[in-house]
Formats: sequence, structure tokens, C-alpha cells
Amino acid sequence: MRFHMLGAVEVGLGDDTRLSPGSPKQAAVLAALLLDAGRPLSTETLVDRVWGEQAHDRAHRTLHTYVTRIRRLLEQAGVGVLVRRGGGYLLQVDRDEVDMHLFRRLVDRASRTDIEDPDRVVLLGRALALWRGEPLAGVPGEWASRVRTTWQGYRTDVVVAQAQAYLRLGDPTVMVTPLTQLLDEHPLVEPLAATLIQVLHAAGRPAEALSRYADTRRRLIEELGVEPGAHLRAVHQQILRDDADDPAVVAVPALLPLDVHGFTGRGAELRRLDAALAGADEQPTSVVIAAVTGTAGVGKTALAVHWGHSVRHRFPDGQLYINLRGFDPVGATLRPVDALRGFLEALEVGPQQIPVGLEARSGRFRSLLADRRMLIVLDNASTADQVRPLLPGSPGSFVVITSRNTLPGLIAVEGAQSIELDLPSTSDARGMLMRRIDPARSAAAPEAVDRIVSACARLPLALSIAAARAATRPEHSLHLLAGQLVDARSGLDAFAFAAIDPVSDVRAVFSWSYRALSPAAARLFRRLGLPTGPDVTVPAAASLAGLPVPAVRAPLEELADAHLLTEYRPGRYAHHDLLRVYAAERAEAEDSPAERAAALDRLLDHYLHTAIAADRQLHPHREPVAAPPPAEGATVIALPDRRTALAWYAAEHQALLGALDQAANTGRDVFVWHLAWAMATYVDLQGHWADWARIQGSALDATTRLGDRAGQAFAHRSLGLALAQLGAHDQALKHLGDALTEYGDLGDRAGQAHTHNSLARVHGKQNRPGDALVETQAASRLFGEVGQHVNQARALNNVGWYHAMLGAYEDALACCIEALKIHQRVDDGYGEANTWDSIGYVHHCLNDHPQAVTSYHRAIDLWREVGDRYNEADTLTRLGDTYLAADDRPAALAVWEQALSILTDLDHPDQPKVRAKLRGG
Repeated sequence: MRFHMLGAVEVGLGDDTRLSPGSPKQAAVLAALLLDAGRPLSTETLVDRVWGEQAHDRAHRTLHTYVTRIRRLLEQAGVGVLVRRGGGYLLQVDRDEVDMHLFRRLVDRASRTDIEDPDRVVLLGRALALWRGEPLAGVPGEWASRVRTTWQGYRTDVVVAQAQAYLRLGDPTVMVTPLTQLLDEHPLVEPLAATLIQVLHAAGRPAEALSRYADTRRRLIEELGVEPGAHLRAVHQQILRDDADDPAVVAVPALLPLDVHGFTGRGAELRRLDAALAGADEQPTSVVIAAVTGTAGVGKTALAVHWGHSVRHRFPDGQLYINLRGFDPVGATLRPVDALRGFLEALEVGPQQIPVGLEARSGRFRSLLADRRMLIVLDNASTADQVRPLLPGSPGSFVVITSRNTLPGLIAVEGAQSIELDLPSTSDARGMLMRRIDPARSAAAPEAVDRIVSACARLPLALSIAAARAATRPEHSLHLLAGQLVDARSGLDAFAFAAIDPVSDVRAVFSWSYRALSPAAARLFRRLGLPTGPDVTVPAAASLAGLPVPAVRAPLEELADAHLLTEYRPGRYAHHDLLRVYAAERAEAEDSPAERAAALDRLLDHYLHTAIAADRQLHPHREPVAAPPPAEGATVIALPDRRTALAWYAAEHQALLGALDQAANTGRDVFVWHLAWAMATYVDLQGHWADWARIQGSALDATTRLGDRAGQAFAHRSLGLALAQLGAHDQALKHLGDALTEYGDLGDRAGQAHTHNSLARVHGKQNRPGDALVETQAASRLFGEVGQHVNQARALNNVGWYHAMLGAYEDALACCIEALKIHQRVDDGYGEANTWDSIGYVHHCLNDHPQAVTSYHRAIDLWREVGDRYNEADTLTRLGDTYLAADDRPAALAVWEQALSILTDLDHPDQPKVRAKLRGG
């Protein structure tokens, strides 16, 4: 090996001596040349890679000096030739003498379908042996940092591939140490964790495997606020079933919240649920529904969840649970279309496969539940219309609905069995309380127990809070606690609940427990009454409190221990809605308007600036929005890569919508449109187009109130694109026309260019390539005039694509080649990959199959470099078409297999198309 980049950048001599290229900047020049060895690099590209935004007037002269020194170094080592070529430089070396290029060649060879696993592990081992440390160690700058990140990802992929090969060979033990070391370095990389878990289990170490899963899940929740992805969960399920040899794992969701500790009583209601389940066997052609109704805090959810856990073995296909928030005092009721999205995601339907409309989602849900036995708990429903789309359409599943309303329509039309839950008897209430308190303690003070039960008005929610207080104050007698609770009832008339007569005294219980909190926990409790979203994560709670994340864990645990907050899933906390009302009222009574506004600002900044960071991973070349800096005390989550950004967006989707609505309702219009800007990429990529339209509609209203014409123009343009995705092309064109007018009046040519590109996208959807060509040509011209070369090149590539759609292949090729030059000059790997793909397609249409194959391979290499797996699969699919057209069927099958493997990992809807090619190819 003569050139080392997988570690410090060095030049090797024949006697194993290694020469340093000199200063860090000089090493960066050599690294930039080596990465594109055999291809000329323009001076502008080299300057950009080495100096980036810090480029100065003397950079070109300094570059020439560095090149001269590197040329002398190569002459001393007797390797390579560095020559001037077309306004840049070309390093001519044998690519196998560069460790990065040899690494890629070995890995590509190992990935071929005709390679047997024994040879595969050898090839991958040779590739990994080339690593000597951090790639480009010591080389400064943003470009070098991006290269390091990309190549660390390659290394992870290769270690995973090698481990999978050893698993197939039945020799997993050899991979335990390298996988463990690598996962310790990158603990949030789920494919790495999943593979280590499989290896540990196959090596006969299942306890370690389960421990590693628990540790990874904890880290994901604590650091990112997300649950493990589908693949990692599937591996975990396989181990639990001791069925690791079966790769086909059906999604078996288990969404029931934790069972209620110390649940007691309700024998009659539990028997009625048992009878309803038994009756389901006698009605094999219908879905059986039980509707549990009663007042707030009476224990409907506790009953449904407790019973669900007791019969879960009757439902081998899993349990679904969702809080429909039908009576949420400050947040929005959950729409059926959003509830269905949550269910489909739990059933591991990929985001791009989830339909847009309510009827389509309901139909997909019912199709998935056909022939399955599942328990479905629809908690806190408001009306029959809210739950009807969530009901399965075939027998086998059982539905439990809880509601404060009696739901007569559901009983009359769908035949739901009504189970009305009243306040428990005094005896049952005493049992609920005593079950959660030390038996000897309660037996020694029966009168105190009766006083507590009376003060709690026999309401189960109040009883659970009182029991928690007693359990956490073992040094206090129950007589003392009962006296404190009775005293707390005085002076609370201002907090009486309207229209909830049986529980008017529950505020006394809340007050009693609230006053016992530490100052930090009490302050956090008040803050948690401010947000309108369905729940909060630890970082969101830290932002509300204005504390670092580690400092907020103790008050969160204190609130959960006192039953004033529920950790319904690890790392995610929610209030009972009565407690949320009380928290909000305590905040209004005890905190100044300025304190409440500051807490809300910190929370909104947490969502906004984390969303902006996530968007930067999804769309790195996007022009940034000029958002104000986050308020002091707001926690902004660092998202290291595209996968974690997508996971964060998916987990916080509903919270982000709630934050946007709350900002709009409180006059925070700047936040509204900035968050709408930040969410646009995600909702487009994931197909949440109805949400996209709603978000941008809010942004348009906000920017109109602000008189912000630039913001209005963006909102019109983004709303137009959302409507186009929903098929409302006429409305889309109107909004895009308004955006074009606004940008024209503002003299914003870049905005005009983006809008022309958007118009081209709509015309393309309408199968009007001629109109699309005109628009994207205008976009390309304007981007060039304002110096946005990345966007200009992308628009030029679109020009080439629409020329190809119109059969003008020579014009298409000319445009794509011009775009390619710009991409290479500004080092836009994503755009270059896209353009090589277009060039490949044009050559395919011209029947120049060898050139098409070469172009597609260039695109695939670059897709891998930027980490875009879907587009890699898309190009592999077209490459297979070219191989087939060139009568090379084995090569076509091989690349289609690679494409299908990626699409399967992504759960992408293009899978059937590629499978059809494999069957018919």
C-alpha cells in the first residue's frame, strides 16, 4: 500500500517507511486528490475542500505551493504523477495503491452474489485490515469531517456484513469482540446493535444479547427520545421466541401501557368483559366491541388495561392501544386519520406505504387485521364517529372502548356492549387504598383509611394519588396524612370542576400531593400544564424547566412516584387530563405571565431548533431559515445522521403539530412559519401531505399577520407543492403563481427560481414535460444569475431529464454534462449522483449500453458516499434494465437482487416492481 487515508494521510515507501505530506492543509490537498485519483479536480473544488468558507484571496496561490510540494513528495517516493489538467489537477496513481479505493474494491467484490461466504469473510477481513484509525486523521475542515462520517458508516456496514456471513457459516463467536468495540464507539447505530445481539444469541449468550438490547433501547430513548426501529425490535422478538433461524418475523405489537399496580375490585365489570370475550367465540362472523363508560378519573383506563393484560394470551397477534384524547382540556382531540397512522406504524407499515386519506388508511388497517386475533383498546374516545374508522372489519379481534360519554350510536349500530363504571363502593375503595399501602400500617389505622377514602370521594384517580403519598411518607402515620388531606380541602372552591359533580373534591387530593413536592418537582409540574401536545420527552421537560437534561430526571421521577405524572412509555410522560387542568391552573396562580411565556418559548425553541437540525440532515444543501437563536435553557438535540433525524421526526410528529398550533394560538407567528419551514422536507419525504398542507396553511396565515412577504412567498410555494402531492393541481398552480408574484415584487430571483422548479414538478405530475421543461429552464437561468450553483446544477439536470422525456436525447446529454461540471466544481455529491443517473438513462435510451453501465456505476458509488440508500436502489434498478437490454441477464439479476435487498430494508413500496423484474427478467 502506497497511499494511506484510513488513518493519518501518508505516502508509503517500499521499505514500509511512511512520509507525512506536511502541514494539515497540505495533507487535505493530497487527500482531496487521492479521493478522486484518476479524475481531474478543478482548482475551485480543491480550494473549497481545503478552506471551505474560510477561503481567502491567497488560497489559489497557496494551493499551487502545496501542489508543488506534493509533487516533490511523490517524486521522492517514486509513486504517482501529479499533472496540471484543464484548469485543475490530476493525480495519476494505481487506485489499488490507495487504501480507500482498495477497500471499496474488496467490499464490492465481496458483495457479488457468486461469492461464497468463506471467501466473503476473507475479502471483508482484508478490507477491514486496511483501517489504522480515524479516516483522514488530523485533516481539518468541513469536507474532511463529512468524508470521515461517510467512511465510518462504510466501516460499520462492512463489519455488519462480515458478521452476517459468519452467522451463516455457524461461527459467530469471532465477531463478538469487533462488534462490541464498534458499538461502544457508536452506541446509537441500530444495525450494529441488532447484529451484535444476533451474534451473542447465536454464540449461546442470550442473557448478554437481551442486556445489550435493553441498553441500546435505553440510550435511544434517553438521548434521542425514540424507540428502537422495526429491525432491532424484530431481532429482539426472535430472541425472545428462541427462533433466530426464522428471518420472517410478523409484527406483533404490544402497545398496552403498564398494568396498574395494586389493582383491586371491579369484579362485576371484569366478569362482564370476560363474558363479552366468551361470547365472541359464539359470534364467529362479527367483531365484538365493549364500551366502558363513566366519569373522569373513575378508573376506565385502569380497568381496560388491567383486563387486557389478563387476557393478552388470547390475542397472539398482539395488542394495540391508543389514547384518543377525546376530553383533553388543552390539546386537540386525536383525529381518526392520525390514530390510524399510529396503528399502521405499529404494524410496521413503512411510512411511504401509509395511504393519505381516512378511508384508504382505514381500509389498509382492516386488511392487515383480517385473519388476525388482536386486542384493540381505544381509550378516552369522545364520539362514535371518532372510533368507527378504527374498528376492524373482520372477526377475530376484540375492541375495548373507554369514554366519558355513553356512545349510544355505537351501541345501536355496531352492537357495542355497554359497561357503565360507577364510583366504587366504600368497601372496594378501601380495598384499592389498602392494596397499595403496607397491610400492617393500614390495619393499624382503619379510621384513618376511612377518612382518606371519604376525602377522596371514592374516586380511583384520587385514591391512587393518596396511596402514593402514603407510600412515599412511611414515617408519617395515616392519621397525620388523613388530617393533612382533610385540611387541604378547605379554600379550594376556586378550583371546583364544572360539570363533574362526583369528583369536585379531587382537587383537594391534587393539592395535598402537590404541596408535598420538592420545589423543583412542583415547578416542573406547573410547567407541564403548558404544552398542548400528547406527551413530553425528557429533553422537552428539561426545556420547560430551563434545566439541563440530567437535572430534570429527578423531578420527573418524583412526579411519577407521586402519580402526578405517568411514564406511559420509557422516556415519554403524560398527564391524566384532570391533572393537566390542575397543573395549568397552578401555573397561572403561582407563576407570573413572563415566567409562563418564557417556559413556553423554551419548549417551542426545543422543537424548532431540533427540527432545523433534523432538516439539515435530510436536506444539507437547503438555504437555512433565519430563525432567532434558541432561548437560554432550551435543549436542542444533536442528531448525528439522517436515520436519527427521521426517527426523531417520526416520534415527535404529533408534538410538533401541537407546538405549531399552540404557537399560532398564542401569537407566536414567527415560530409558526419557521417550524413550518423546518418540517417541510420531512412531511414531503414521508408522504404526510395532508399535514404538509395544513402546516403551510398555518404558515401562510402567520406570515400574512406578520406582513412578512418573503415568508408569505415561501408558504405559498410550499403549500402549492403539498396540494400538488394531494392531486389538487389547480389549487397548487394558483398558490405557486402567487408565490412567483410575491418573489417578483420582492426582487428575489432565487425564490423565483425555486418556484419555477416547483411549477415544473407540478407539470411533470400532470404529464406535461414540455411545460415542465420551460419552467425548469427558467429556474436554471435564475439560479445561475444569483450564483446558487448547487441549485443551478440540479435544475440543469432536471432540464436534461425533461429533454429525455421528450426524446431529445442529445440535448438532454448536453444539459446533464453541463450540470455535472457544476456539481463537481462545488463538490455536491448528491447532485452529481443524480446527474450521473440521468446520464446513464440517456445513454440507455441511445442504446449505448456500455456508457450507461459506466454512468450508473458512478452514480451508485456516489449514492453510497452520501448515504442515500433509496436512490442507490433506484439506480441499481435502472442498471439492471440496461444489463438486460445488453443481453447480460445474470448481471441484471445480480443488481436487481441488491436493489431489492435495500428496498426491503427500507420497507419501500417499489419492492413489487423489482420483484416482478426478478421473476420476469
